[in-house]
Amino acid sequence: MQKAAQNLSIQKRIAVLSIILFLIKITAWFLTNSFVILTDALESIVNVVAGLLGIYSLHVSAKPKDEDHPYGHGKVEFISAAVEGTLIFVAGILIIYGATKNIFKPNEVDKLDYGILLIAFTAIVNYAAGYFCESVGRKNNSLPLIASGVHFKSDTYTTIGIIAGLILLYFTKIIWIDSVVAILFACLISYTGYKIIRSSIAGIMDEADTSLLTQMIKTLNESRGQNWIDIHNMRIIKYGALLHLDAHLTVPWYFNVNEAHKEVDDLTYLLRKNYGDSLEIFVHSDACLDFSCAICIKTDCESRKHQNTKKIHWTFKNISVNEKHNIGTN
Repeated sequence: MQKAAQNLSIQKRIAVLSIILFLIKITAWFLTNSFVILTDALESIVNVVAGLLGIYSLHVSAKPKDEDHPYGHGKVEFISAAVEGTLIFVAGILIIYGATKNIFKPNEVDKLDYGILLIAFTAIVNYAAGYFCESVGRKNNSLPLIASGVHFKSDTYTTIGIIAGLILLYFTKIIWIDSVVAILFACLISYTGYKIIRSSIAGIMDEADTSLLTQMIKTLNESRGQNWIDIHNMRIIKYGALLHLDAHLTVPWYFNVNEAHKEVDDLTYLLRKNYGDSLEIFVHSDACLDFSCAICIKTDCESRKHQNTKKIHWTFKNISVNEKHNIGTN
């Protein structure tokens, strides 16, 4: 709840900052009549809308679980990010269309020195805000904050290119440079929107986070408990800031309920220690079978029927399937 409140507070500040930056860019456009500056200003409108959407999604995702939403309301963040990505993508396409027309009927530009200074100021603020949002978003597992951070930073890169184009235009007085620069960076804007859309759809469809699972499996291999004979059917789903993990843990068959539960607790503690309290873990314990002896590393087992002949090194491929290992499995 504390992280959710922090995310919401930051998103509100983002919305206010986006409005201020938009007003500065519009002022620069009025001074210069530059189409490329108007392009930068139009992109900032997307930032304003995205900020408001982010506030709404974080407000909804912070609601506690209920009967209708047993896993919480976190997936609304994916919908918010999808809308933001779509707006960014469409804005890029519209900019390309407008800039192409402007090549044939270019606008006269004026007072570029003032425009360059104002746009440079917004670039500095944009990057600082983007870096902060992305850092907090990754720390709190908040997709809207990450999306906003990525957008702010990409907006900075776009603005730097725009400033370079404006400087070139200032010294050469070649009017069509204004439109060409707008088209080039509109393509970058559209690609950024596509990546955000792709990421949000992956979350909605519960696409496997192979990078995160691979990190977790590395942690399990490095700190493997002697009674953890095998782990399989390991899956992870993201619900906003909440990570939900399922796994099957094979323990010695003669363990009683309390002993098996202790191994589950040790596994849970290890993962939460490394990946945070937002990780919700459900582990099903299985009893070992005869073939498990061949891969069992437990040294003090009085019920062993076969010698240990192979140590299983868990990987993404062999830990995320619904099968228990046997002697022929790697």
